[in-house]
Amino acid sequence: MGIRPVSGQVDSLVEVRHYHGKPGLNRARAWGVGTGQALVWTGTFIGLNQAWYKDYPRQSFHFFNDWPEWQQQDKLGHAWTTYHISRFSTNLWMWAGMPDKKAAIVGGLSGIAYLSIIEILDGFSAEWGFSTGDYMMNLAGAGLYTLQQLGWKEQRIQLKLSYRAYPYQPMDQDRAESLFGEGFVESLLKDYNAQTYWLTVNPRLFFPNSKWPAWLTLAIGHNARLMLGGRENKWQDESGNEVDRTDAERYRRLFLSFDIDLTRIPTRNKTLKTIFSVVNVLKIPAPTLEFDTRGGWKGHWLYY
Repeated sequence: MGIRPVSGQVDSLVEVRHYHGKPGLNRARAWGVGTGQALVWTGTFIGLNQAWYKDYPRQSFHFFNDWPEWQQQDKLGHAWTTYHISRFSTNLWMWAGMPDKKAAIVGGLSGIAYLSIIEILDGFSAEWGFSTGDYMMNLAGAGLYTLQQLGWKEQRIQLKLSYRAYPYQPMDQDRAESLFGEGFVESLLKDYNAQTYWLTVNPRLFFPNSKWPAWLTLAIGHNARLMLGGRENKWQDESGNEVDRTDAERYRRLFLSFDIDLTRIPTRNKTLKTIFSVVNVLKIPAPTLEFDTRGGWKGHWLYY
């Protein structure tokens, strides 16, 4: 049997279907994928518990409403994360020979299960609590991927991320480092002021007879700025002094742009296909129109 792409998508993990045990299922690969994902889940649970949660007091399982925090940037991050974990997990199961629909369901459940680690640990932490908002966005991200695979057998709508370091004022630098960490990696993962989340739509997949390029998509983005606390720009410093930076007005930014779906770029090179699949979690810089909730419009030749 030759190489078969998944529903028109270019993905190097989906190759020859073998017949060991169930038709089409490669048992060795299936065991490897299942064991690998279980080990990653367990290792992440133990690692987060030791590296992050052990320094905070515990209490009985409880809930916490953090929906008003961070202008919902953290919630978009949850959806983006579960969407792509579901995508990668599904591709791995397809690579192991699992039927496409079953792989999509298992992949979506894997995305939810992986992010549930954080919600479970939060639920037993006195500092936080189980966030129903986070969990709903986990479901939304996994659902967006899985339902498209089941209904269309392709991803016409995707979630992407872009990052641009935020230029904090010197007076806010210590606060930013305490909240979002130091260095590029920590900032990329934690700094909600620097992250922009995108919903991309591929017109060609909705209108297959059009001349719109199959790799070019439309993108709608969301970012928020001047957030120096979850709900407001007030906090206590290490000496217990009240710091009031409510003069820094928190605001949202909305964007309209283009993006490139790298998985739609034709290539026979398996390494390049894998690179395209991984990098496709990020939005490609492009001309962008911006509107912010303070009433301002702005154009960017390239926004990233």
